[in-house]
Amino acid sequence: MHVCVVGTGYVGLVTGSCLAEMGNRVSCIDIDAGKIEKLQQGIIPIYEPGLEEIVKRNVKEKRLTFSTRLADGLNGALFCFITVGTPPSEDGSADLSHVLAVTHEIGRSLDHYLIVINKSTVPVGTAKIVREAITAELQMRGLEIEFDVVSNPEFLKEGAAIEDFLRPDRIVIGTDNVRTTELMKQLYEPFVRNQHPILTMDIASAELTKYAANAMLAMRISFMNEFARLCDQVGADISQIRVGIGSDQRIGMSFLYAGPGYGGSCFPKDVKELANTGERFGSTMHLMQAIDAVNEAQKRYVPTLIVRRFGEHLSGRHFALWGLAFKPQTDDMREAPSLVLIEELLQRGAAITAYDPIAMEQAQKLLGERERLFYADDMMEMLDNKDALILMTEWRQFRQPDLAEVKQKMKFPVIFDGRNIYDHAKLHAMGLQHYCIGRGCVPQHRMQGAAKCSSGF
Repeated sequence: MHVCVVGTGYVGLVTGSCLAEMGNRVSCIDIDAGKIEKLQQGIIPIYEPGLEEIVKRNVKEKRLTFSTRLADGLNGALFCFITVGTPPSEDGSADLSHVLAVTHEIGRSLDHYLIVINKSTVPVGTAKIVREAITAELQMRGLEIEFDVVSNPEFLKEGAAIEDFLRPDRIVIGTDNVRTTELMKQLYEPFVRNQHPILTMDIASAELTKYAANAMLAMRISFMNEFARLCDQVGADISQIRVGIGSDQRIGMSFLYAGPGYGGSCFPKDVKELANTGERFGSTMHLMQAIDAVNEAQKRYVPTLIVRRFGEHLSGRHFALWGLAFKPQTDDMREAPSLVLIEELLQRGAAITAYDPIAMEQAQKLLGERERLFYADDMMEMLDNKDALILMTEWRQFRQPDLAEVKQKMKFPVIFDGRNIYDHAKLHAMGLQHYCIGRGCVPQHRMQGAAKCSSGF
């Protein structure tokens, strides 16, 4: 089959390369000429395990091509995936300007039957807007050409996106056309030989399914983070509570970890968009508002612990920071909790030396040149004479460092463990002060009447 994929970001590249891997002829389109030129040279603009290999292989075997011209991609295509970004607007609603730009261009170029597929995460009702926009463009051209619009949300985890696409838990197809359903099933048949389902439903339900899934996962994270803060106050251990509730089959263990708050390109904007959708339709989403508020507060919890240990004013302090990306196995810095931490500490006069195995280039682009913010090439050498170590991303190489060497190198034997990956008893026995989240690691005498961070904790 011939497939056109518009957008060569995270979703578009994964979608295009995986469809090509199954033998389809795929054209990936993007208006960014510089990005297209690099892709044609085999230079991948994002980090995702396995992506570079699969792109290069399918380019070499001429199943995957890149262009800036949509007409090139639509020529002979039966399917056209829209995978462009839908960033949040100032009011939290999804910005559909990129989706609509592509939609109007499709209407101006269409000359044969086409299935237009919304793969981007878009608000409920977007398929109708896309259909109307294409129809309007065709009418301006004096043409009547049949086409269909489908909602086909993606459920890709950054760091495991290739595996998720090739072996999906489920595929959701929203359409009101039986023939389109069968054609979509034919396209996806090679990916569901593991017997995982292709779920067909109405378009509005499919559009909301992606938001509902992300909101549910975000809710579990915020639930655990709120409980973790209570645990620090009462001396309980959130890790034991996780086992206690996760053993209930109705709850399960997934996404029940306390940490510094969620980030990335999906959860923050999707929760905000759901809250905004509720307001637009007169159905206030109180829970979505609470999930977002808890997460924003949680991003300031690790800075709060640092203030409780070292005081309000951090001038003269120099901290080592392990981990910048919002999660391991990605270089994605969008909404990363580390950004809030860095801003908070810099505002208080501290210096920071940061290390991340993948995300430092993206962090430098995002943060720019900042006074007292430095980057290191070696995770151990950077610890020399630092006031404390702060861990914000649970990369594997951070899990079992030589703790004796860590202690020997630092000015003070203090670790702020934002991911709860270290054994508190072991660190305590070694003479390391271990501050973590919701595990009774925070000395109670420090908690009562300690200096407050700007978050209000």
